[in-house]
Amino acid sequence: MPIAQALANFRTKAAQCDALIANAHKADPAGVPFFSPIDREQITVAAFLNLFVAWEEFLEFTIANLLTGVPTLSGALPPKFASPPTADAARAMLIGVNRYFDYANHDFVQRVVPMYFQGGYPFQPHLRSISTDLADLRTMRNASAHLSSTTHSALEALAQRIFGTPQLGISLYTLLTRVDPRGGGGNTVFAEARDKLLVAAQLIATG
Repeated sequence: MPIAQALANFRTKAAQCDALIANAHKADPAGVPFFSPIDREQITVAAFLNLFVAWEEFLEFTIANLLTGVPTLSGALPPKFASPPTADAARAMLIGVNRYFDYANHDFVQRVVPMYFQGGYPFQPHLRSISTDLADLRTMRNASAHLSSTTHSALEALAQRIFGTPQLGISLYTLLTRVDPRGGGGNTVFAEARDKLLVAAQLIATG
């Protein structure tokens, strides 16, 4: 089943990201880290980017295949307003006259799914429920891809909102690896984001 495979692929890639971060922070019996601070930072940020890309891939694959008439995991066939013959044709239809469709932009995705699926099913309300989290992920992704005064200011504002105090000069690595006080379970900011994406993916895939 294509949707089951898409969900399994996303879960596998999320687990790989976890493993990358865990391995980057391993130490010898004396407590000396195997990797230098800069290596730990770069590996962690790369793992975060991998997670973000894996989420984009899940959305692209799921939207395209559901448009061709593939059922969800529950067997439901989402009512749709278009019937492209193949997943590639569905992707081309979504791109339209643009160079690409930006699956990283949650606003674009949430606007387009109701155009092709009645009521946005099965993507809504699950995307809407994590829209703030998706916006935060995009802020972090922008900070990782091209650091500028604008992206860093947005990162500092995000960190202040998460931790409740000014976080001047905070790096993306520090933000990702600190405990997220909003979760209450001791997870890092990275782990909280990962779990929310995994739950959303499960709900979307199930239908």
